[in-house]
Amino acid sequence: MTEITALSAPELVESYRNRSLSPVEATEAVLAHIAAWEPKLGALYAFDPDGARAAARESEARWLKGAPCGPLDGVPGTIKENIATKGVPVPAGTAATKLVPAAEDAPPAARLREAGMVILAKTTMPDYGMLSSGLSSFHQLARNPWDLRMNPGGSSAGAGSAGAAGYGPLHIGTDIGGSVRLPAGWCGLVGLKPSLGRIPINPPYVGRVAGPMTRTVADTALMMSVLAKPDWRDGMSLPPAEIDWLAIDGQKLKGLRIGLMMEIGAGMVLAGDVRDAVQAAAKLFEAEGAIVEPVPAILTREMLDGLDDFWRARQWDDVEKLAPEDRAKILPYIRAWAESGAERSGLQVVRGFNQTMVMRRAAAELFRGLDFVLSPTAPTASYPADWASPVNDPEKPFEHIGYTVVWNMSEQPAVSVNCGFTAAGLPIGLQIVGRRFDDLGVLRMAKAYEDRRGAQRPWPQPPA
Repeated sequence: MTEITALSAPELVESYRNRSLSPVEATEAVLAHIAAWEPKLGALYAFDPDGARAAARESEARWLKGAPCGPLDGVPGTIKENIATKGVPVPAGTAATKLVPAAEDAPPAARLREAGMVILAKTTMPDYGMLSSGLSSFHQLARNPWDLRMNPGGSSAGAGSAGAAGYGPLHIGTDIGGSVRLPAGWCGLVGLKPSLGRIPINPPYVGRVAGPMTRTVADTALMMSVLAKPDWRDGMSLPPAEIDWLAIDGQKLKGLRIGLMMEIGAGMVLAGDVRDAVQAAAKLFEAEGAIVEPVPAILTREMLDGLDDFWRARQWDDVEKLAPEDRAKILPYIRAWAESGAERSGLQVVRGFNQTMVMRRAAAELFRGLDFVLSPTAPTASYPADWASPVNDPEKPFEHIGYTVVWNMSEQPAVSVNCGFTAAGLPIGLQIVGRRFDDLGVLRMAKAYEDRRGAQRPWPQPPA
């Protein structure tokens, strides 16, 4: 019998429907799992077992009446700390934030709650979400369940840890340069960065999205059926669309034109084991009749450095407003990076921001003759848990985001799905990128790969 904590969201919902399992039983199993994992993992913030139990009892009563409140009713899951939930402070990962309870649920949290998800906790993140790491001045250090010495990635660090450790099947993060896909890749999860505006979010920003982080494509699709509903609070959201998010099976691969982007263009050198795993994944598509052809990287050093200039100044705009005693509480790596934004001239910052437009044009030109693009999610596998990034240098903060950040700026959907493991047993992510607005197409491609990849190796078990 499959352990309860290994069941997908569709499997849990079906078990509630046929009464072979109740939401209370599922929630208790996950809470026990968390008790075994969390002292070593550090994935959670505002953990609320009593609230989860109460929500599970309410869900159980609805299922007994045959009247679930939504497609996620009774399914346990988590929400990233920077997605507001009513009554819970939003520290944004930093000790510099004044802790004030949120007045209302942000759009993604509201949709998940309305659909009946049992909210177990928020998940940890680094200061201001500006690291691909679980390192934070406010939260405990998040670790990777596949190897507790290693980093889960970030900024959706706790979400990656929680998903891989089995803290329920449903988790949501945010992504402005790779913060859903990078931890998903390093933790062996499915992580979707949807088209900008597909999931309403508050506050919205250039390139910023919320996205599911789950163990299976089916889980991600089920979450999207809820998360993509409209919300007036996001002035950058897309018009409501009738999308059958559960129609993820049956993707035809024959004749598809797929670009294979193996080089990053700027930043870290691609590791050999990552290269081999992604090329093997591409061959599975090719074997089914897809036309897979190498394409050059579209990221340049000028693009990456320009974005760094812009983001430093953007972060300094927040940090500069803090009292000196509060500014001193920020993680030193991030504080030094943000303070350097004061040294950028206005012209330098504008030129940096304009590189986002250059990225958009390059992405549009690339996709003129392609249906999808395959690439590594990251140039390397995970790195030490207490590092801020794979190179751990605040002067080179974005050397690892070249495969992911372009698609935030071009507003295209991109998903990371596990495509193998290193010799040390660390997950490797394959990124599948689609045309703007073709979020369902990206999920169908991920499901096609998931089906052909075969069973993933067993998920890590709680430490003794």
